[in-house]
Amino acid sequence: VQLQASGGGLVQAGGSLRLSCAASGRMFSSYDMGWFRQAPGKEREFVAAINWSGGSTYYPDSVKDRFTISRDNAKKTMYLQMNSLKPEDTAVYYCAADPEPTTMVYNYWGQGTLVTVSS
Repeated sequence: VQLQASGGGLVQAGGSLRLSCAASGRMFSSYDMGWFRQAPGKEREFVAAINWSGGSTYYPDSVKDRFTISRDNAKKTMYLQMNSLKPEDTAVYYCAADPEPTTMVYNYWGQGTLVTVSS
């Protein structure tokens, strides 16, 4: 599967953005998927995950209650709604698909979209 992330941009603190991850390939609806981010000089960080049906979602405490992950399997697209953005949310955001069950290493990655939150 190929993944294309989009929707990043510049937003003021407290604002909102919605990221999209469009996928190609027939297996999209069978893949668990996730969002990650990497800020300059920092390690890549898990942001959100969603199972294949959209029935289960997972978030770290840093974004819980502010970010919402969702998916539309008919459109082969995953979303990340980001509200109440903070300057520390500034990063390149990546979408990923098909985590290995034991290691949670994702097999497919998009190219990333830059989110910049100004104070």
